Amino acid sequence: MDPIEAPDLADPRFKANPYPFYARLRAEAPVYRVMLPFWGAVSLVTRYDDVLQALRDERLANDWSPRMPWLLRRFARPLTRGMLNRDPPDHTRLRNLVSKAFTPRLVERLRERIQAVCDQLLDVAEARGRMELIGDFALPLPITIIGDLLGVSSRDRLRFHAWSRSMIGVSRNTDALRALPGIWALFRLLRGLFAERRADPRDDLVTALVQAEESGDRLSEEELLSMVILLLIAGYETTTNLIGSGTLALVLHPKERDRWRQNPALAETAVEELLRYTSPLEVGSVRMAREPVIFGSVTVAPGELVAPVLGSANRDERQFKDPDALDIEREPNRHLAFGQGPHFCLGAPLARMEAGIALDTLLRRFPDLRLAQPPESLPWRKSPVLRGLESLPVTVA
Repeated sequence: MDPIEAPDLADPRFKANPYPFYARLRAEAPVYRVMLPFWGAVSLVTRYDDVLQALRDERLANDWSPRMPWLLRRFARPLTRGMLNRDPPDHTRLRNLVSKAFTPRLVERLRERIQAVCDQLLDVAEARGRMELIGDFALPLPITIIGDLLGVSSRDRLRFHAWSRSMIGVSRNTDALRALPGIWALFRLLRGLFAERRADPRDDLVTALVQAEESGDRLSEEELLSMVILLLIAGYETTTNLIGSGTLALVLHPKERDRWRQNPALAETAVEELLRYTSPLEVGSVRMAREPVIFGSVTVAPGELVAPVLGSANRDERQFKDPDALDIEREPNRHLAFGQGPHFCLGAPLARMEAGIALDTLLRRFPDLRLAQPPESLPWRKSPVLRGLESLPVTVA
């Protein structure tokens, strides 16, 4: 059998269809060590049970600052101080503080606003008879909603998007150098926003985070920066990918699209299946082994980095029947798209709501939605961790 050659995990050509590579890893090398330009040596964990273990195992630290590139530690320290890169008790403290601000009531009251934004965006597309679904719908919807939620002005939202893209696309030190000016500009803008909310509190999430307190504790300035950036990026990047890739999957599977359109009550299970099938976050956050950790017959040594590949786990034939098939009524569907354990995605309810409303409205308004170019020619984004389309031209009439 030919040796396995690791592709560039950030390459858009790989992103178009990474699943054959992951299937081979699950079969032949379920813990596969690769050299990544920005991270160094990382063990990719690809089987469902192993990924679930990696997400829950307390012997794997989310704080891998001892192995972080010096550039990140030296010039972008606040990016490493949020929930994503912390372990208990710090993670517990931060999550409790944020949970006090990011409540189910706060999310649920956005339902009408989400529907209104969907309708406005699709009205424009209907008048034209076509749209570029990412730029005209999948991106502006969640970035508007998370901007409303955080209290970020419409003027600044597109600037956030440009800075976010530069950070998400980092896969090597040269990318990080190019991203630094945008990161610093983002820090400066957010510090100004925090100062405004301290002086003039409003009914938004930034004010709630500035004021959040638990047992006399508050978020530090670095923690605030990291938290808002995490909420901003996680609040729209992955949802954009879910709506875009979900639309593509439904167009390429017209029977499933028609099942949903004819029975809107399937929206909930359909969104869960699209989360599994498309895995908008393809690779979970990198973790560092505190002590020897065994996955199957492979031991990861202390100090080594582990990356749980959610996109592989969600297609594991040991867990899912016909994993490469799209089935919008799939039950059970214990996908790992939002992670598991203490770091389970805090914004999962919002992402589910946005995607459900967006896709249901899209199918209802445009039952004859078609691709405007061959699917094999669609451009995918460059990112080592996310999987999403760069653009998706469609016709709606």
